[in-house]
Amino acid sequence: MKGYFPLFLLLQTGMTGVFVALDFFLFYFFWEVMLLPMYFLIGIWGGPRREYAAIKFFLYTLVGSVMMLLVMIAFYFYSEGNTFNILTLMDQSVHIGPMTAHNFRLLCWLGLMIAFAIKVPVFPFHTWLPDAHVEAPTAISVILAGILLKMGTYGMIRFCYPIFPDITFEFAKWIAVFGMINIVYGALCAMAQKDFKRLIAYSSISHMGFCLLGMASFTNEGMNGAVLQMFNHGTITAQLFLIVGIIYDRVHHRDLEGFGGLAHIMPRYAVWTAIAFFAALGLPGLSGFISEALVFLGAFKMWPWYTAVSVSGVVLTAAYVLWTYQRVFLGKINEKYKNLPEISWRETVTLAPLALIVVILGVYPKAMLDIMNATLVGINQLFVK
Repeated sequence: MKGYFPLFLLLQTGMTGVFVALDFFLFYFFWEVMLLPMYFLIGIWGGPRREYAAIKFFLYTLVGSVMMLLVMIAFYFYSEGNTFNILTLMDQSVHIGPMTAHNFRLLCWLGLMIAFAIKVPVFPFHTWLPDAHVEAPTAISVILAGILLKMGTYGMIRFCYPIFPDITFEFAKWIAVFGMINIVYGALCAMAQKDFKRLIAYSSISHMGFCLLGMASFTNEGMNGAVLQMFNHGTITAQLFLIVGIIYDRVHHRDLEGFGGLAHIMPRYAVWTAIAFFAALGLPGLSGFISEALVFLGAFKMWPWYTAVSVSGVVLTAAYVLWTYQRVFLGKINEKYKNLPEISWRETVTLAPLALIVVILGVYPKAMLDIMNATLVGINQLFVK
């Protein structure tokens, strides 16, 4: 384990650098820094198919990184003053020398969008995620779902929206379409799973689709809902992966058909799971409801039909979440697990802060929305002009 924690800290360093960088070169550097520790954390400390999952994750992300590198070089050579400064590139978004050529700008936009779409992940670039989640250790699954996926949507808002507002608006329909596909396809795949962890992994694909749908609306409600969904997904899905890790440590399998009646054996564990499950399905009073409602309110103004189809994702999510809870916690007790120990204080301490955030933002979302609103209103102004 001596190598585990240095790699974990290096991963945290890369993630922090991505979110604070105001220089494209630094952004790319930290983006690549994340890749190496995640590869080893999955490949060394993961499950039985860890090498396959780690290589698949590495190759998918590397393809996106190469595209981002090419765009970064183009930005440098074709910007005024040859700069990597993100704020300067935003100011030059309409007139960057040869960048005024629509096809050239379109290629740059596509390169960035594909790089970020792989990280989200957007269908059809999503296949690395379930394998990475299933094979990764619990802590790495929490980081992967809670933070790494958000780097894709963050990159879109940080680069594609302010630097290429015209092209982003031109292709808004396709952003909405892929958001709709993510929502419905991810929910249907989750419903078909028998592995507890793989189910949560596909639910992440579905819930990240709400971010894309909200971002494609170019409304204050939709954009606020999309960014709030990024945060909410991080807190809710982190709880879900911790919950899977807790039961896996006790029974050493994740087969949903192999449980039953755990609410009678581990009632406190069942309560914590219920909070996370109901937040994931968007129950009013919990944070997931607020972000999804804002996304639908904003997206319906721009894309009513895509939004109407996407709403079915809420029903599908409720179906697989409730069905999963019924199979694991309700019904007849599995005699093989009648003596399972209750959730410990250490495990409770990891879940309680996340559950508290979910409840607070479900009752008082203004605390988060006020922080985000000024920035998102400024981005929306680019599309009003």
